[in-house]
Amino acid sequence: MNKPLRRVAVFCGLLVLALLARVNYVQFVQADQLSSDVHNRRVAINQYAQPRGDIIVDGKAVTGHTTTTGSDFKYKRTYVNGPMWAPVTGFASQAFGTTMLEGVEDKFLTGNDDRLFFNRTIDLLTGKEKKGGNVVTTLNAKAQKAAYDGLGGKKGAVAAIDPRTGAILAMASTPSYDPGSFAGNSTTDTKNWTAVDKKSDADDPTLNRALRQTYPPGSTFKLVTAAAALESGAVTDVDQPTKSPDPYMLPGTTTPLPNEGNIPCKNATLRVALRYSCNSVFGKLGADMGQQTMLDEAEKFGFNSEQFVPVRAAASNFDKKMSPDHVAQSSIGQFDTAATPLQMAMVAAAIANNGTLMKPYEVDKLEAPNLSTIAQTSPSELSKPLSPGNAQKLQSMMETVVKQGTGTKAQIPGVRVGGKTGTAQHGVGNDKAPYAWFVSYAMTDQGSPVAVAVVVEDGSANRDDITGGGLAAPIAKQVMEAVLNH
Repeated sequence: MNKPLRRVAVFCGLLVLALLARVNYVQFVQADQLSSDVHNRRVAINQYAQPRGDIIVDGKAVTGHTTTTGSDFKYKRTYVNGPMWAPVTGFASQAFGTTMLEGVEDKFLTGNDDRLFFNRTIDLLTGKEKKGGNVVTTLNAKAQKAAYDGLGGKKGAVAAIDPRTGAILAMASTPSYDPGSFAGNSTTDTKNWTAVDKKSDADDPTLNRALRQTYPPGSTFKLVTAAAALESGAVTDVDQPTKSPDPYMLPGTTTPLPNEGNIPCKNATLRVALRYSCNSVFGKLGADMGQQTMLDEAEKFGFNSEQFVPVRAAASNFDKKMSPDHVAQSSIGQFDTAATPLQMAMVAAAIANNGTLMKPYEVDKLEAPNLSTIAQTSPSELSKPLSPGNAQKLQSMMETVVKQGTGTKAQIPGVRVGGKTGTAQHGVGNDKAPYAWFVSYAMTDQGSPVAVAVVVEDGSANRDDITGGGLAAPIAKQVMEAVLNH
């Protein structure tokens, strides 16, 4: 062989080796990445090639499926009462992907989860059509309806928890959307998605406000400050004067921390201060205890940490570095303090559960297509923000708020109800309508079966009419009653 031919042969040999190396790299190194790439249409086709498993509430499916025609996607997702359940289910769209439980549990719902391998094998051997598994939730249908109907046309959210286990009982968010309206990939689905997506700047119907939106918690955060005061020993008797001036000057400033209206806050006891929501008392307590004490207690309740239920919940915020005047403001739920409704439900739940905070969760179990249990959630303790004795003191204070204070609209005959209202200012110079908050629990002889947090953003209401006790407490009452009567 002459020299030029030898060179060509060597070059061609190198090309073949390079091709073989590339094929093996793609097959063995990039295979998983390519098979799950969102731009790989075969992935999407496979997702909808068999009936998708259902999301179950109280033994009934709130999802379903239907066959499609004229498309390479065989099945399409359907929803029952889609807008009410959308914050829980999210959406499964052939064109726009998956969110919430539809997204987190996508592999299980499509039947592609490794835990369903045995079931897939049996179906293959018996000639049955492949099916997805079911996600059985902890949600309470009556409580969810009470929350959704209570919010009505207002913007806001509700989160309800069973304090004894951490099971999420309700998770409503408004405005909402119908996930079934864009579950396919037709021009109509695209048009419906565009209509929903256009609202994202102002209302964002696809935002789960119960998990993903943080708000200034306002006076509801005083529960955390009260807990810190009891746990640190700054207050030992909730019915003894706190030696708090009115007005209270923010430390290092000449700025007074005002109280709303003509209320008895000077030297008020902790019980009276919570009943009337005295800014001066709780601001001073927070500043006197100092940032670290306040931060430690807030983080025991779950602040500054994301929660996974298993859907991700945004981290609520309590700043880690502040001047004393900002600590005082943060201790009444202002400055940079921000919380999700789930977080404030966790605060109420820990107090109601005698100081033990259970990890919140919304999936009770995962079921195979044959209804056998593949995975079961066991309740687990997250932290202990309060001793049982201090928790019971705080329960007594919260029950005074509902019996004689700003939370009377949450009263339920024959039931111990504890609560705390909040009206959180926001906007530049507090120029926007405030947020109305109410957090509460209901107590029976068997303990507390429900703790609720409600936040209402009602920009159309008269500013003077926006109060936690007026707008949010009635919604919380309806949710608690739904759980008690379930």
